[in-house]
Amino acid sequence: MDSFLYQASVFLAAAVIAVPIAARLGLGSVLGYLMAGLIIGPGLGLVSHTEDLQHFAEFGVVMMLFLIGLELEPRALWDMRHRLIGLGGLQVVGTMLAVMAGAMALGMAWGPALAVGMIFALSSTAIVLQTLSEKGLMQTSGGRSTFSVLLTQDIAVIPMLVLLPLLAVAPEVMFSADGSIVREAAHGNDHHGSMSLVEGLPGWGVALVTLGAIAAIIAGGVYGARPLFRFIHAAHLPEMFTAVALLIVVGIGFLMMLVGLSPALGTFLAGVVLANSEFRHELESDIAPFKGLLLGLFFITVGAGIDLDALLAAPFVILGLAVGVMALKGVILFGLGQLFGLKGRDQWLFTLGLAQAGEFGFVLISFALQQNVLTQALGQTLLLVVAMSMLITPLLFILYDWLSRHLEDEAEAEPDADEIDEEGTVIIAGIGRFGQIVNRLVQSVGHNAVVLDHDMKTIQLMRRFGFKGFFGDPTRPELLHAAGVNKAKVLVVALDDPKATIKLVSYARRLRDDLHIVARARDRTHVYELYQAGADDIVRELFDSSLRAGRYVLENIGMTEYEAAIAEETFFHHDRKTVRELATHWDPAIPASENEAYIARAKELEKELETALFTALDATAKNDAA
Repeated sequence: MDSFLYQASVFLAAAVIAVPIAARLGLGSVLGYLMAGLIIGPGLGLVSHTEDLQHFAEFGVVMMLFLIGLELEPRALWDMRHRLIGLGGLQVVGTMLAVMAGAMALGMAWGPALAVGMIFALSSTAIVLQTLSEKGLMQTSGGRSTFSVLLTQDIAVIPMLVLLPLLAVAPEVMFSADGSIVREAAHGNDHHGSMSLVEGLPGWGVALVTLGAIAAIIAGGVYGARPLFRFIHAAHLPEMFTAVALLIVVGIGFLMMLVGLSPALGTFLAGVVLANSEFRHELESDIAPFKGLLLGLFFITVGAGIDLDALLAAPFVILGLAVGVMALKGVILFGLGQLFGLKGRDQWLFTLGLAQAGEFGFVLISFALQQNVLTQALGQTLLLVVAMSMLITPLLFILYDWLSRHLEDEAEAEPDADEIDEEGTVIIAGIGRFGQIVNRLVQSVGHNAVVLDHDMKTIQLMRRFGFKGFFGDPTRPELLHAAGVNKAKVLVVALDDPKATIKLVSYARRLRDDLHIVARARDRTHVYELYQAGADDIVRELFDSSLRAGRYVLENIGMTEYEAAIAEETFFHHDRKTVRELATHWDPAIPASENEAYIARAKELEKELETALFTALDATAKNDAA
């Protein structure tokens, strides 16, 4: 206990001191964490044997991948298929083959060389996404392309881990840490007494168990998560949601470790499977604080775990290998950026941001050692090269900042959000065709609304016609607070993106129970999602206009204007009742066309509509006759 408290105090003190200093110097938090680890580890020797702590801290990466998965529905992955398969696939395969060719030129057999190629084909998801978020670059073209490649790499780790056991041959020629060519028989780590489902299995057996574990995660997410969440929800204890969120992450991580896989891969898949769950936003809010703290701890342990003695024994070899690998990856990335139309700042962000090796490299090296694909000497050299490249990465982002200031390129990132200098009782998020009508109506009766939109051209067009609006992403909490969401009476969510609409409604409802939320819905499914998110009034964007068009049809096929109006009103009220009732039968995990309870009730409600219309029109006819 004393040792644990001592290490915890040292790590937290180092972070509290080093990270704010690095941030104020414009170096970014990641470099601050890495430098803190270097100082307390190899520098001052305040901590040692950080391997066990690093395994714990890796759950920061695990949680980050889980949150990324929650943001990516399977449909979103399908929409990104061209960048994932094209840009991301070419980067992974191209880098892997290029590094493999270089390793074979140094005397390696093709099996270990292919393993080395896999290791260096990957980049650091943790460092890159953290830095992109801090610098506000995620929504730029270069940022989106970088994210697509990182996602492809994360997915590519799965077949890599399946393939590695099949490369389990004893290489004869290896490249040692001091730069000399040595001959050494490969040997793995001792796993006697450890918990493993794949120990002693042949390569094909390991592959089958791996695929089985992945299938179990997907099946559990599809069929088991919803009953579990409903059981927890019935307890009415908020802390139990945090407990079940951590249980999902830790439990899946443990399962992955049993089969020798990276816990991050399993949790990423689970996140994707749960992306359509009504409990997704609750999971995000429960996991996010743990992710941030553990991710910082992970960066510190990377810095503290650098073997300074081994590095100083052959500094030019390690540094040369790290720079060489990053230069090779940079050339490939630059070419792919040009091929896919990236220019100027975006191309440099894409190239410099992904040039390093990543934390999954540690996982692949460890797994390759276990499977006797690499020797211990080569494995230690590769660990140093990966760590050195990660240490250099924040400096590359500083180089990018310098380049971006000197590049005369008009294709820049989106401008900074406006400073909001007023608050209102009504906030309108999104000022497209839908939001404009709402805003004009509110202003025409003498009330002012604070308008937020992330499209600069739309805001500028509004200003030309005398309407005030503020540029910025309405889903960002700081913009909502600046617009007065804590005092507003009504929030109108009129965004084009259905996912952004649900995100904003969920956040606003968690923030205030008494805030009246009017939301724009794309279709009936989106209505159900918004009901669950907490919207008060939901307007389908084409419903009212379609209903009016139907009334015009009735008027021109023999009905009087009054009869058509009665039919329209009856249909309107019945449809609102129908939507509310069908929302209780709707299940996001089951397509409506396959939900038998939903279909049966929809048929019953349709018959009730026919009866209601007949009754209303019959009463109208009797009144006219009287």
